[in-house]
Amino acid sequence: MRRTMLAMAAMALSFSPALAQTQPAPDGDTPAVATPDSTNPTAPVEGANSFTEEQAKSRIADAGYTDVSDLKLDDKGLWRGTAMKNGASVSVALDYQGNVTSE
Repeated sequence: MRRTMLAMAAMALSFSPALAQTQPAPDGDTPAVATPDSTNPTAPVEGANSFTEEQAKSRIADAGYTDVSDLKLDDKGLWRGTAMKNGASVSVALDYQGNVTSE
């Protein structure tokens, strides 16, 4: 009887990691790198940022902003600066996933 219970417990534990992997992420995270046609709905996402200042500037410009300036990497891993879009000056941010957002 004891062996049966141990075997059942071991079997139940072996299936739990597989179940955890099939559950959707509750916070809506997207992959580590944004694709051109997608943006993480929770962007900007804090985290270790590997973009250089030039790469950040280029990524922001590719998102349709001009005159990107004053870029600084903050303590949350976000590149923040100012840029122009549709004739208005806006604050922009680039996260480690490559998501560009304006505020």
